[in-house]
Amino acid sequence: MTEDLKTRLAKPRFPRSSQYDPYWIVDNLMGPHVLWLAEYLAEKLPLRPGMRILDLGCGKGLSSIFFAKEFGVHVTAADLWIKPHDNQRRIDAAGVADRVTPILAEAHALPFAHSSFDAIVGLDAYQYFGTDDLYLGYIAKFLKPGGHIGIVCPGLKHEIAEPPAHLKQWWEWDFCCFHSPEWWRHHWAKTGLVTVEAAELMPDGHALWLDWYRATLHLLKGFHLDAATSGIAMLEADHEQLFGFTCAVARAKGGDWISGNALDIDEVL
Repeated sequence: MTEDLKTRLAKPRFPRSSQYDPYWIVDNLMGPHVLWLAEYLAEKLPLRPGMRILDLGCGKGLSSIFFAKEFGVHVTAADLWIKPHDNQRRIDAAGVADRVTPILAEAHALPFAHSSFDAIVGLDAYQYFGTDDLYLGYIAKFLKPGGHIGIVCPGLKHEIAEPPAHLKQWWEWDFCCFHSPEWWRHHWAKTGLVTVEAAELMPDGHALWLDWYRATLHLLKGFHLDAATSGIAMLEADHEQLFGFTCAVARAKGGDWISGNALDIDEVL
């Protein structure tokens, strides 16, 4: 059974992710296969050993461990719901305690100095707080000038005014935070704080999402089983018309705006 699961989750396009224990990934899941999302995003970021990365909304720290092991970066693994000591056990077991630091943090109250990070990443998390018009102005302060922000999250091929008829029975109110690549491009570009370098749907994202649910369904219980069962039905009904994963990557402009040439977002948040 172990080999079958590993075979089903091994994707040639994700050679790094395919080397990780599939049961470790399933046991610590908090959504779709986070290492697929992380590996895809990493292709679009100039990651180099020694860089400082903020993994915002890291969940159980799998993506943080992945970035540290695969790219030699130093990761601050920040999450609101998973306690740091729980993530520390996974970090220690993975052998990256020298490169990954878990913290408890809320996305609007981050305990960092300005210009602390070379990159900020968000995987299946940023949509829950980053759709606010003012949020990029807050989070970008923690990037070094020229640093990158990159996200991959559930998204839509195009914007909609209301849930389509073929999906209404599965639609949850919080799907309102799912957006198209062009929505994210405009959302970030209009601030003038960053240069958007990529805004696109992850190729075959819909199919990968469905593959993940189908491969792991027999291992799930409780909430995760209910979510996967509903997710399979919804994605099958969608027929790749709407759902997928949205990726957006942007580079921070110069640091002058941080020192007072623009609104200080701390004053309004």
